[in-house]
Amino acid sequence: MLNGKKIVVVMPAYNAERTVRQTYAEIPHEIVDAVILVDDRSSDATAQVSKSLGIHTILHTQNLGYGGNQKTCYKAALELGADIVIMLHPDYQYTPKLITAMASLIANGLFDCVLGSRILGTGALAGGMPVYKYIANRFLTLYQNVLVSHKLSEYHTGYRAFSKEILQSLPLTENSNDFVFDNQMLLQIIYAGFRIGEITCPTLYFEDASSISFQRSVKYGLGVLKTTVEFVLHRGKFQQSPLFSSLDELREQHRAQNLKKP
Repeated sequence: MLNGKKIVVVMPAYNAERTVRQTYAEIPHEIVDAVILVDDRSSDATAQVSKSLGIHTILHTQNLGYGGNQKTCYKAALELGADIVIMLHPDYQYTPKLITAMASLIANGLFDCVLGSRILGTGALAGGMPVYKYIANRFLTLYQNVLVSHKLSEYHTGYRAFSKEILQSLPLTENSNDFVFDNQMLLQIIYAGFRIGEITCPTLYFEDASSISFQRSVKYGLGVLKTTVEFVLHRGKFQQSPLFSSLDELREQHRAQNLKKP
């Protein structure tokens, strides 16, 4: 716990047998109350390794995709009574050593969501991020910052911490089960008016670290473009979107609260 807040780490896993042990070992267990791994029907021994480590392990009977895996993760974390939920990939691409810093920013009431940014600083390319991914990341982030009228260093990191209020408020069932789930969720957080913080995060790209293929990256990029347009059209009342409709009242509540602040 931190500041009386229960912290749960969730790990959406698919074929992470070789890296889950190292990832788990570096989690700051002195402040983390529970760790959940959801295995999305891996073809390797991810689930067996997870269970051997004493991790609360949930098995999907069929592959639901990256977004579908996260939906299970967050549902399970809330059922355990989590106040702060941190999504950590078990492929060791993101360092678990930032969990304390990310959780503390929420536990102390500074932010509702904290992102581990690979782009802040100079760590992305140094950590082995493919150049085409880096360029695409920068382009998509610029595109979204302009259209969404927000300012983040990147919208595409998979290292994220959330308050329970976010997970209880967002219409996550409306989101994709594929990789664009991440971007849909982040745009929902922005639309609803939750506070987002970023910290710089070193990243590692190596053989055992999972990474989506070029084809899936293109599909993700197109999904990001589409979701951003949905955001803009819904905000401007040009077209209703199920991704944002249920957040209109919450958006107005946050806007009213901000207007009252000195």
